[in-house]
Amino acid sequence: MRAYFKLTKNGIVCFVLLTAFLGFAMAVANGREWDSSALTLLMVGLYLVSAGSFSWNQAQEWQIDSLMPRTMGRPIPLGTIRPWQAYMLGGLMILFGSFLLALVQPLTAYLALATVVLYNGLYTLYWKKQWSFGAVPGAIPGAMPVVIGYSAMGGSVLGPEVFYLFMIMFLWQMPHFWCLAIRYKDDYAKGGLPVLPTQIGVERTLYHMGLYMFVYVGLAIAAPWFFTAHIFYIVLILPMAVKVMIEFFKYHRTKAEGKWLPFFMWVNLSMLAFLAAPVMDRWLFVWLTKLA
Repeated sequence: MRAYFKLTKNGIVCFVLLTAFLGFAMAVANGREWDSSALTLLMVGLYLVSAGSFSWNQAQEWQIDSLMPRTMGRPIPLGTIRPWQAYMLGGLMILFGSFLLALVQPLTAYLALATVVLYNGLYTLYWKKQWSFGAVPGAIPGAMPVVIGYSAMGGSVLGPEVFYLFMIMFLWQMPHFWCLAIRYKDDYAKGGLPVLPTQIGVERTLYHMGLYMFVYVGLAIAAPWFFTAHIFYIVLILPMAVKVMIEFFKYHRTKAEGKWLPFFMWVNLSMLAFLAAPVMDRWLFVWLTKLA
């Protein structure tokens, strides 16, 4: 079971399900009835698709993983699981998970499969291996869970609220990933992956992180342009925007030699706050409207 959880990156899958749930809750707050069966199918189906996709990813990259100290303890490099077993398990999970998602909404299944193609196809096979800025287009599949969750209730995924949720998850991934890339740049060099710190240096990587941080925090502060803001915008988004920028400046001041973990933790927490606040504000608005 330990090997299975490592193969399917269970911690990241839980993160995927949480953000998909926030998208689902936003769709419900926009006037659709709560459907527990749809939520159950969404969670189970998306779990299977995500876990299967990560299983494929490790089968695709096991030779690279075996060269990097941070990843050589994964089950395929260790020989606990064979690549063909990971491919077979992943394929069955993706197939069955997509079927469950199709029972919720066909669009939900299509979005999930498109995410698999982007992640296991374009990102894993090309962008990540060939391009130092591969994390930028690679952030598209990483931002899809919240859109998949929203689509489960049958609404349009092209509205301003969905755009805000998607862009928060998209922009967050660059400082999140590049922080890890700086921390483990020697590992990535051993694996032959052209991440930004090994290609343009730490100082220039921090510059690009800063650009994305300003846009990321700026979008969060501009949230009232995309949804009706109430108390949670004030008590969650505004303080978190200030805090995460303070942590970035502390991290930047050390030239990435220190303070990386506080910044890494706060930027992850900020993303959850920036996603949860509009959902809670929307539910508060619905509740106040019913009281009135």
